[in-house]
Amino acid sequence: MAQRNKKTTMAKLAREHKLRERRVDKQARKDARKRAASDDAPHLDDAPHLDDAPHLDDAPHLGDAPHLDDAPHLDDAPHLDDAPHLGDAPRLAEAPEPTEAA
Repeated sequence: MAQRNKKTTMAKLAREHKLRERRVDKQARKDARKRAASDDAPHLDDAPHLDDAPHLDDAPHLGDAPHLDDAPHLDDAPHLDDAPHLGDAPRLAEAPEPTEAA
């Protein structure tokens, strides 16, 4: 059997060339985006250091907190004796009877 030699057409070569160019352009755009993102990202040198953090010695102490003795007492609260009584409310027997709709 004879081997047939197929020639690649100029149209196919042009398509392959365009494809290679598009891939190179796409990779260049991708690399540019990565570079831009890394330029915008904060660097570790710009991060605050632990030496600049507030120390526990500067925190307020429990001795500065208000004491329980200064809190309002239950004795100062209004008493139940001052509340309105249930005896002042209308009784159920005095309520009007519901009317039936026929």
